Amino acid sequence: MIQEMSQRSREILRLVVETYMTTGEPVGSRFLSKKLEHRLSPASIRNTMADLEESGLLYAPHTSAGRLPTETGLRLFVDGLLQVGDLTQDERSSIEGRCAGSGRGFQEVLTEATSVLSGLSGHAGLVVAPKEDAPLRHVEFVPLGPGKALVVMVSESGQVENRMLDMPHDMPMGLTSAALAEAGEFLSRRLKGRTMGEARSEILGELAVRRAELDQIAARVVEAGLAVWGGEPERGTLIVRGSANLLDDVAAIADLERIRNLMEELENTEEMLRLIELAQGGEGVRIFIGSENTLFRRAGCSLIVAPLQNQQQRIVGAIGVIGPTRMNYARVVPMVDFTAQVVGRLLG
Repeated sequence: MIQEMSQRSREILRLVVETYMTTGEPVGSRFLSKKLEHRLSPASIRNTMADLEESGLLYAPHTSAGRLPTETGLRLFVDGLLQVGDLTQDERSSIEGRCAGSGRGFQEVLTEATSVLSGLSGHAGLVVAPKEDAPLRHVEFVPLGPGKALVVMVSESGQVENRMLDMPHDMPMGLTSAALAEAGEFLSRRLKGRTMGEARSEILGELAVRRAELDQIAARVVEAGLAVWGGEPERGTLIVRGSANLLDDVAAIADLERIRNLMEELENTEEMLRLIELAQGGEGVRIFIGSENTLFRRAGCSLIVAPLQNQQQRIVGAIGVIGPTRMNYARVVPMVDFTAQVVGRLLG
């Protein structure tokens, strides 16, 4: 469609969109007459804007007001007129420096990457990844106090995951270090080189048969540990940082309602895991404007998302930015793309 438009129409659409992205306000013909490279009268500009409105690319929010781009107009701009910028060296160094760091686990890398995107873009950064059921090397239980323990799980690849474990209410208060150590050794021997899913049913069956051989308290700890890791295999990782930034663009009560709807959708992990499917649907960064993305169709927001690929080129998640439809796409697209590349190199 962009090729079928006259040069004048393309230029006016571009200026309307770029001005809207900067101010959030309707754009009038008098303003455009001062900005156009080739001077046109306000009347000529109004006629062109009327044609763009008839084509569904612009609309007037109020009678006798200026024009704003529709979602269709924004999509046309992004696909045919957007000139994607590049990150500064300082921005690249900031992303690489904050995401890197020896000894960091999978979750820590993803959390830091999300915070970096939020800070640099001024919008909400998010990352989503499926739950990894990786082969294990070692499991250990560390006492933290009455009724609580820390479960440390080390995968064959060296990734470390820590989880808080609430012991059953009828567990003896004096949970001994020896019982926790025995539970860790029991699990480590049977899980080594296998995933939790592969070993879970076998271990539970063995517990039932050999309970007399294993200290009763240690057996209860083993069962609790299995529940922590194996109870909800369908749930994955969802990290959102900077969601308060979404409120900076609120201009009316209706906007507050859209933001509330967005927050509800962000809290639904199962829905968010669909972002991975979106990222897998095409190579590189993808842009979803407003209702184009069913996840956020009620929120009136845009989503810029890229797949996370590890060093084996396997897609292990998605990372992106959520913001108002008038976000600076030219700036955010390379930011998401570069961050995805950096995180992918760190995922091993």
